[in-house]
Amino acid sequence: MARLIEGEIIPRLLTAHRGDRTEVVPPAPFTAAEPLALAHMTLRLEVFSLVAHVEAYLNKGVAIESIYLDLLAPTARVLGDFWDNDVCDFVDVTMGLWRLQQVVHELGSRAPCPSARTRADRRVLFTVPPGDQHSFGLVMIEDFFRRAGWRTWSAPDAGLVELCAIAGRQWFELIGLTVSNEEHLERLPAIFRDLRRSSQNPAVGIIVGGKIFSDHPELAAQAGADATAADGAMALLAAERLVERLAHRAGGPPA
Repeated sequence: MARLIEGEIIPRLLTAHRGDRTEVVPPAPFTAAEPLALAHMTLRLEVFSLVAHVEAYLNKGVAIESIYLDLLAPTARVLGDFWDNDVCDFVDVTMGLWRLQQVVHELGSRAPCPSARTRADRRVLFTVPPGDQHSFGLVMIEDFFRRAGWRTWSAPDAGLVELCAIAGRQWFELIGLTVSNEEHLERLPAIFRDLRRSSQNPAVGIIVGGKIFSDHPELAAQAGADATAADGAMALLAAERLVERLAHRAGGPPA
């Protein structure tokens, strides 16, 4: 469980690119005690109370991206440590992560999207290798792309047959996979091959993320992916560049 959570956590540096500029969002002044306190809260409070707690930071002017990266992600890591150190059981950790995920959904629905940084007609499907169990990091990265102007789909629980069917029914410029477990690496080339064969877009790009690729980015190319990125902003930038590079290989989505 600790390995799964660690693999989902997006690194703390967030940049938001607009055009050719890259601007750095300063981290929120969260102390180490705040993620710890929030982790304990997820074990005993309902979602609406957690949302109210987090919204207090928004009301103070803290950027929602900083809340995701500097508060919610470290809180997920603390919950993983709880499980690893037998502070609480599997059910408690699962419920705590589920409540954090609901907080992300709620904040994403309430916070207005910034002015579109990318073309709104670009579509991305986010998923994990079939059999992987994590979803918290996937929720956050999807929200980053959505807020940047992409149309996003998420299928964290889909098997390979279902993923291929989704890719065959809907045009996607990009398919993104978050990988948290080294055990899935050997299966990735076959998964990518099936997704490309099934895709309605003959030039669909595949981008991967997760701690495994942050530590060893060369594994992305070895697995057959088109790109990888260490954090949410770099994923957006890599996605834009990848789509531009692959655009000449295919016409475009059907009318």
